[in-house]
Formats: sequence, C-alpha cells, structure tokens
Amino acid sequence: MLSADIPSTANPVNGQPWWRELTRYHWFVLIVAALAWMADCMDQQLFVLARQPAMAALLPAPAIDPNSDERAQEEAQQSHDADVKEAGGFATSIFLIGWGTGGLFFGFLGDMVGRARTMMITILLYSLFTGLSALSQTVWQFGAFRFLTGLGVGGEFAVGVSLVAEVMPDRARPFALGLLQALSAIGNITAALVGMVMGQFSHAVTPWRAMFVVGIVPALLIVVIMRRLKEPEKWRQAASNTGLGDRFRAFFTQLFSEKRWARHAIIGMLLASSGIIGLWAIGFYSIDLQRTVFDKHLIAQGFDPKLEVGLREKWAGMTSIMLNLGAAAGIYAFSYVTHFLGRKPTFAISFVLAMVSTAFVFWQFNSVSDIFWMIPIMGFCQLALFGGYAIYFPELFPTRLRSSGTSFCYNGARFVAAIGPSMLGLLTKHVYHGNDAIRWAGITMCSIFLVGLLVLPFAPETKGKPLPE
Repeated sequence: MLSADIPSTANPVNGQPWWRELTRYHWFVLIVAALAWMADCMDQQLFVLARQPAMAALLPAPAIDPNSDERAQEEAQQSHDADVKEAGGFATSIFLIGWGTGGLFFGFLGDMVGRARTMMITILLYSLFTGLSALSQTVWQFGAFRFLTGLGVGGEFAVGVSLVAEVMPDRARPFALGLLQALSAIGNITAALVGMVMGQFSHAVTPWRAMFVVGIVPALLIVVIMRRLKEPEKWRQAASNTGLGDRFRAFFTQLFSEKRWARHAIIGMLLASSGIIGLWAIGFYSIDLQRTVFDKHLIAQGFDPKLEVGLREKWAGMTSIMLNLGAAAGIYAFSYVTHFLGRKPTFAISFVLAMVSTAFVFWQFNSVSDIFWMIPIMGFCQLALFGGYAIYFPELFPTRLRSSGTSFCYNGARFVAAIGPSMLGLLTKHVYHGNDAIRWAGITMCSIFLVGLLVLPFAPETKGKPLPE
C-alpha cells in the first residue's frame, strides 16, 4: 500500500540521473498522470481521425445530376468536399472552445478542491461524451458532444501537470514533465491503431462511430487506479493556510490583479496560442492532406476512393502514427535541450523549426512514401513546443495559483486558437480552390509560429530556479 505522505524532495546527489531521485510514490504519481494524459490525447486524436468521415456522413449528400457532364459532376463533388472541410473546421473550433472553457473552470477547481479530485471529474466527463459522440445524427449534435467532451479534455492537462510538478524533486521536475508530455504520443498512436483496425471492419461497423465507442474504455479504467492518489503536500500546506473562500477570492485578486502573475499568464497564453493554432489548424490537417494525395493515387489507378474505406483509414492511421513517433522524440528532446540552453532559447529554436518544417510538408507532400520521413520531422518540430509548455507553465506560478495559471495559459489559448481551424476551412473554401486548397491554406497559416517568437523576449527565464511560492 502506498503511503499517503509525499516523500521529501531533498537536494540530489551531484551527477545522479534524475530518475534515481524518484521514490516509489513519485513513480506512481507520474504513471497515473501519464495514463490520464494518454487517454485524454487518445480522445483528441480519435476526433482528428474521425472528423472528416463524420462530416462527410452527417452532411447531406451532394446533389449530382447523373445526366450532367463529367465536369459538372466533378464540380458538384468538389463543392461538397469543400463543405466537409469547412464543417470539419467549425467542429474543431467548437471542440477547442469547449476545451478552453473546461480547462479554465477545472484549472480553477484544481486550486480550490485539489488536483487529484479534479482530475477524476475531468476523466469521467470526457469518457462519457466521447462515447455519446458516436450517437450523433447531425453536424450540430456532433458539435455539441465535442464541446462537452472538450470540457473534460481541457481540464485534465492543467491539474495533471500541476500534480506532477508539485510532487517531483526540483531537478527531476523538467525531465518528469517532459516524459509525461512525450508519453501522450502513446495515446495518439493507440487512436491511430484503433482507426486502422476499425477501417478493416468497415463492412460491419461505421468506423468513425466505432472509434468513439472504443475511446470510453481506457479512461474509465484510470478512475479505478486514481482512488489511491493523494493530493500533493505543497497543495495541502497551501490549502491548510487558507479557507475555500479565501482560495476562491485569491484566484480573482491575485492571478489577474498582481502584476507579476498577470504578466506571466498573458505571456504563457500567447506562447501556447502560437503552438496550438499551429498544431490544430495546420499540423493535424496533414492527415486530411494525406487523404487528398492518396485519393489522387487511387483515382489514377482506377479505384473509387469512397469504396476503399479500409485502405484510406489505414494510411490515415499510418500518418498519425508517424506524426506521433516524431512528436514523442521532439517533446522529450525539449526537456534535455532546455536543461542546457534554458527555456527561452529552446522555445525560439522550436518555433523556427515548427514553422519551416510545417510549411515544407504542406508544400512538398506528394506521395505515400513522404509519410515516412516528412511527417515524423514535422511531428518532432511542432510537438516539441508542447513539451516546453508542460515544463514551463507550472514554473510561472505559485502553488496557490499553479493549476489556475497553467490552465489559463494552456486553455485560455484554446479560445484564441479556436479561430484557427475555422480560418483554415474558410481559406480552403473561399480563397484557395481545387484539390490543393488545403495545401496552400496550410502554408499561409504557418506564419502563426512567428507570434511565439515575438513574445519570447518578454518571457521570464526559469531554468535552474525552484517553483515560486
């Protein structure tokens, strides 16, 4: 039985590997937080994979006159495909708004009632509505379920990283948080494998609906494990010195009224907005770009893409796997590079690499073989930023505001980022035209990574410093 007492975080022995400093309880906390975050990320990636097939199924079929000429039929189909991409962009924006709303509320709740309790609520929430997404009959129902799912998805991250940050020894903290974020790739890869398997059974099930049903299972199992999780000693000490009402008032009077914390919150939110828009409005659409390229190859070989559901889902899943293999390496690489260079220089390198690699992929991706080298490079460069967010944001705030502040940075950015997917959809339908519209829209939006670079000079450097109290 694990002790309820959190072990001491005494100074480490010089030269000792960071993981040698962790006790049995440290590992337990890291594993539980990682499992919760992996299930959370699996839900996100299931949505990415299911978004386009769901929109295609829920939107009315294109009105194509069989007596019209081939060009007219092609134009009608292209118009419908553009509607699918636009609807997918709006669904993603709705999901991100739910994510931001839940993140802010549950981040605040994490400071009020505790990290562990709040994490359990968020897991139950996104489990339930992930399953209900499979029952959608209209685009609007789908959007509503995704908004409600987003409430739980957004809330889990802030309390999870706050929990790990407060339990870990100071020197081990950035490495443990980097590992936590890197393990999210396992959840994403699991979602890709689920999509590939469901695609093979498309004759018996509707793949996108079945994916959401499967998404319930691992999150529910985590709730059983988390009954043994205790609140961090740092939070318990802070909570014992203040009543619930005082903590409630502190959220509004200190996070936004005290200059230091307000400045950190705004800087963190802008840094996160740049990376989140880059990932959710560009990077994750590489799966849709791959579908466009792959469909061209199928048509050139005399196949009808709509009849090759299993094959299309196989390569969509493979694209996701390659993206997340690169992501896992990039996220964990950030934790090592920042150990030597510091937070700000590592962020600067990552923003530049993310912009260049993403623009290159959307410009040059033209064959199935490109999946195996272009996509991992882009995943490495883009997702490295998220390793930085997991390490950096908890270092910006004191214990009494850590969950709320981290949540504001990461999830407040969701509201800003919600315009990104809708903007991509609008560019795809109304600015650029034809099968390559998504390619040029993605390249155009890569300029968003410059926002992160412009914010960095105003950000504090936290390398080698203890958590603020």
